[in-house]
Amino acid sequence: MRFTNKALNGYDFLADMTADPYFPQPLVDKGKLILVRLCEQIEQQRPADLAELYVLTHAATEEFNTLGEEFDAADSELETVARDTIGSDVAKIAEAYGFSDADIEELISPREW
Repeated sequence: MRFTNKALNGYDFLADMTADPYFPQPLVDKGKLILVRLCEQIEQQRPADLAELYVLTHAATEEFNTLGEEFDAADSELETVARDTIGSDVAKIAEAYGFSDADIEELISPREW
């Protein structure tokens, strides 16, 4: 993956989930793709303010909500480690694109996990 934002090129999304065998890797990979798409959307749409950024991060969070059902079906779940990892990565993305004042809880506020 190549992003305009150099800080994210080579960034290991969902690293803690990748390292934990509790999380099925094909599903972790789907989660990584959600974050890659979020970066691509931010680069294409260039949100002008936090409200516009939150629209994008909320859509990504909704995708994770749906993915959570797949984790459940695989006898796994998006629990504390996953919540912290996803939240931290979304916050990292926001900061990398100049939104260091974004509230981490608001970034992922529609989460169901």
